[in-house]
Amino acid sequence: MKTIVLSDVHLVADEAGRERMGRFVAFLRQIDTEDVGRIIILGDLFDFWFEYKHVIFSGYFDVLRAFADLGDKGVRFDFVCGNHDFWAGRFLRDHLGFAVHPDRLETDMADKRVLFIHGDGINERDVSYRVYKRVVRAKPVVWLFSLLHPDWAMAIARRVSNTNQRVLNPPVAADGPEVSPLKEFAQAVLARGEADVVMSGHSHYPLCEECPGPTGTGLYINTGDWLWHQSYVECDGEGFQLREFKEASEEVPGSETQPPVKEPEHEP
Repeated sequence: MKTIVLSDVHLVADEAGRERMGRFVAFLRQIDTEDVGRIIILGDLFDFWFEYKHVIFSGYFDVLRAFADLGDKGVRFDFVCGNHDFWAGRFLRDHLGFAVHPDRLETDMADKRVLFIHGDGINERDVSYRVYKRVVRAKPVVWLFSLLHPDWAMAIARRVSNTNQRVLNPPVAADGPEVSPLKEFAQAVLARGEADVVMSGHSHYPLCEECPGPTGTGLYINTGDWLWHQSYVECDGEGFQLREFKEASEEVPGSETQPPVKEPEHEP
């Protein structure tokens, strides 16, 4: 059975995000559950997510229903929290069957040791965000935020997030501030032999590069995003492929974002 890995969909529960929501739901609906048995999400599935005791955000209904339908057909879900949905927890776990991982997931795949992360907080130069991450995950802060009316919470999140503006003014992703720090982090992990494959999101730039390791060649993969690339990774048990989603009317031959990636080779 195949595994799909994706990140940085940044679903926005308003009119501005309707098209992206529709494309992502179409992607989920076309997944063949006889062929795909697991989906790993490396954070920022939602542009904002907070779990109240008795409330979920109605704007996410279509995508939550699509995940529920996949789960009913036996698909397993792993969710590594990102910087936009680090408050994920009880609802996704109890109602959709997500295994929620606050920071990282380490597992074997295609006979390789794979480290999955979102990637936020890796950039040591971004001191303000590293402090912010510690503060907003603190239990007293979470409790205080839970006292806000859900409509107010969503309004605040929309003002703080710049996702809609980023869609209108896309950066040159290869020069993005998170691309190099994430690559350097992966290179260091692979060089120390702590994993055979490092896979992350966060930089919004799909990338696949071989890196040297103590026993052979490792692999760094960034899953990209759904703001501009609609990219994801597919693992068929033998290797990894970086792909781009095309709806049926858009499909053309050779639609992968990069050629198939062979699994890392190890020296005997």
